[in-house]
Amino acid sequence: MPNKQLYIICFIILFGYNGFAQNKKDSDSLKVDTDLIVVADTIQRKPINILAPSKAAFYSAVLPGLGQAYNKKYWKIPIVYALMGTSVYFYVSNDKEYNRYRDEYKRRLAGNSPLLGEFPGVSDEGLINAQKTLKRRKELSLLITIGLYALNIIDANVDAHLLQYNVDKNLAIKPHFQYNEMENSSDLGLTLNFKF
Repeated sequence: MPNKQLYIICFIILFGYNGFAQNKKDSDSLKVDTDLIVVADTIQRKPINILAPSKAAFYSAVLPGLGQAYNKKYWKIPIVYALMGTSVYFYVSNDKEYNRYRDEYKRRLAGNSPLLGEFPGVSDEGLINAQKTLKRRKELSLLITIGLYALNIIDANVDAHLLQYNVDKNLAIKPHFQYNEMENSSDLGLTLNFKF
C-alpha cells in the first residue's frame, strides 16, 4: 500500500507541475528578447519567374545567342555563332558553285564551245550531275541552318526553365544501406526526402 501512495504522489506532482507550468499570463508570453531570436528557415528562395523561359526563347528568336545572354550562359554564344556561321558558309559556297556550273551549262546550251568555258574537261552530263549534287548540298545546308536556329531557341528556353529548378537541401534523394539480420543479407535503396 505505501508503494501505491508513493506512485500517486509522484503522479500528482509530475502532472501538477506541468499544469502549473502552462498557466502563464498572456503578457509574459508576449515579451520577446530581440537579441535571442533564432530564425527557423534561413533559406531565401528566389521567386519563380514564369515568363523567363518565354523571354529567353523570344530573345533567341530575334537574335541568335541573345537568349543565352539573357540566361547568363555567355560561353554558349560563340558555339551558337560558330555552328550557324559554319552552316551558312556551306550554304553560300554551295550556292556559288551551283551558279558556276549552271551558268556554264546555260552557256553550252546557247551554242558556245565547251573548250572555251570554265570547265573544259567536264561533259554536259557531268555539269547536270554537279548541279544536282550542289543543289542537294545547298538545300541540306539551309535545313541544317534552320535546325540550328530552332535548336538555339529551344536551348535558351530549356536553360531558362532549368535555372529555376529547386535543388536545395529540403528536397533530396539519398542512397541508404541496411543490414537485414533475419535473412543475413544487406539491402540497398534510395530514400526520397521532402521537408516543407
